[in-house]
Amino acid sequence: MSESRVPARNGGSAAGAVRLVSGLATGLAGALTGPIARRIPTADLDERDPDYIRETLPGLWMVASFYFRADVRGLERIPAEGPVLLVGNHSGGNLTPDTLVFTLAFSTYFGVERRFFQLAHNLVLAMPGLGSLRKYGTVAASSANAHKALDSGAALLVYPGGDYEVHRPSSESAHVDFDGRQGFLRLALEKEVPLVPVVAIGGQETALFLTRGERIASALRLDRLLRLKVVPISIALPWGLNIGDMAGHLPLPAKITIQVLDPIDVEEEFGGDPDLDEVYASVVGRMQHTLDDLAAARRLPVIG
Repeated sequence: MSESRVPARNGGSAAGAVRLVSGLATGLAGALTGPIARRIPTADLDERDPDYIRETLPGLWMVASFYFRADVRGLERIPAEGPVLLVGNHSGGNLTPDTLVFTLAFSTYFGVERRFFQLAHNLVLAMPGLGSLRKYGTVAASSANAHKALDSGAALLVYPGGDYEVHRPSSESAHVDFDGRQGFLRLALEKEVPLVPVVAIGGQETALFLTRGERIASALRLDRLLRLKVVPISIALPWGLNIGDMAGHLPLPAKITIQVLDPIDVEEEFGGDPDLDEVYASVVGRMQHTLDDLAAARRLPVIG
């Protein structure tokens, strides 16, 4: 009798320990939600400041040019005026150098007076030191902000892959991964705006990204608490092992190359009521083909 009870008690103790750890972790995540949420600004499109961009552009462009050796091609393919939906692949963790490089290049090419906004996860806007992004036109990723930006006649940069793509392993650097998300296509159709793919490489070489940490995020219920489906794990400066990337990191000076593709009129090319799966496969396929070419042209990681 006693021998039959011992395994049961041990199993029960082990299960209880797992529940305890899980409960504590969930409680900790919940306790952090309030302070983090309070740091998230109610981003407003009116916070974009052309004067601030004009003043800071030269210094930041020097950093982008010499540190990331930025090479942005095809800006002339973007319609010179009117609303346009720019759709990019996303790389580099919470500090995304490809977004910085493209924003600087766009503002330099078209001038700071042209309205240009970028959608970002709320938590990016809450990170220490990144509040100034709002002055460059970075706003919280929401349907309301996307519609408002395009209705104002602005160019809008979106990253359908979001946190799922930006934290993919470095081994998948040359892979476009929107995780099947098609909201950007519905937005382009509803607003009747051209869709311009923007393909970047190099960002996933600014740290050694190991895993998205989806199971960790699920166990901590971060999707429900903070709209986070990942808790990425990477090797990055200055932390070494970097879990979550919430404190940011010092990106390695990887060469960032960005290629703008030809505009796509979704309705004209695919019809007024297209099969979104077909359109998605076509757009992502074009981007992946370009990314394959950019990857083939790189000699070494980081060096480019």
